[in-house]
Amino acid sequence: MSNSTATSSADLEENLVTTYYPLTLVIVGTLLNLLTFIILCRPTFRNTKKQPIIHYMRTIAIFDIFMLYGWNLDHYLSNAHGYMLLTYSIPTCKFFGFLNYFSAQSSAWLRVFICFDRYLSVSRLHRTWFSEQKSVLIIITSIIVVFIIFNFHFFIFACFYEPDGSINPNSQLYQIYPLWDYINLGVYNCSPFILMITLNSGVIYHLIHRHNTSLIQNSPIQYRTISITLLVTTFLFLIMTIPATIDAAFFSPTPSDTLEKIFDSALYTYHITSFPLYFITFNAFRRECIMMITRKNNTQRIVPSQNTLGTTNLPNEF
Repeated sequence: MSNSTATSSADLEENLVTTYYPLTLVIVGTLLNLLTFIILCRPTFRNTKKQPIIHYMRTIAIFDIFMLYGWNLDHYLSNAHGYMLLTYSIPTCKFFGFLNYFSAQSSAWLRVFICFDRYLSVSRLHRTWFSEQKSVLIIITSIIVVFIIFNFHFFIFACFYEPDGSINPNSQLYQIYPLWDYINLGVYNCSPFILMITLNSGVIYHLIHRHNTSLIQNSPIQYRTISITLLVTTFLFLIMTIPATIDAAFFSPTPSDTLEKIFDSALYTYHITSFPLYFITFNAFRRECIMMITRKNNTQRIVPSQNTLGTTNLPNEF
């Protein structure tokens, strides 16, 4: 009897965690990502013509909010209320089926282009086309448009009523799941991760190679901070998102177990880490956050270095 009671108590605790942790992620993640976006819109970061990388960071904050309202929210709704947005109605089925993949893929590739931007910043003596404000906006728009088109088939073909009245999120013409999970593994995880590793390795190589030159010694840019942020972001991307995507692609037909729930929780937790990561490694961001909370005005501006390794598009402290 005692063993049965202990098992029942453990199951109850697990159900409470798996039910309310996704809801916590929605609330906390929305607030943190909104706070990140607001801080990046403050005067210190407002001169995006000289630091267009801020556009990437703002856009990522918005897409990381979108990430929390797909499968993650459905985990809470299915456990707490017995229904999912993905199968609630035909419109919600189409929209959230699209959102689940569109937001993840866009967020990942925005991070790739941040790595690319920083690689160019430390490997080129002058600013390139990719580092111009207009070019960054074109790249962001292109990423969004490409993945809207790439996933638009959800609006056309996905979701239909079964004879019993239930909603099937697949298509009557082809099997969306798990096909799109396989594709998502490559588009959201594998390709971005390989590119991030390659670009970050290039950043580290150039930092080490130029470490003893006057260009680095005299530069106000904190290149160590840049490399640390890149490495932490890439490492977290690897350990927090890839296991869940592999599980969804190859093991989704099996019943959910504790490990699968942990993988899912880790994936969505990754998309609320921008704020703590910036706060820890990004001095200007931390200063602005503290000043906003304490309602003090920052009279400083982040002034880019002049023609130093092409870093005119980067804040002095990032």
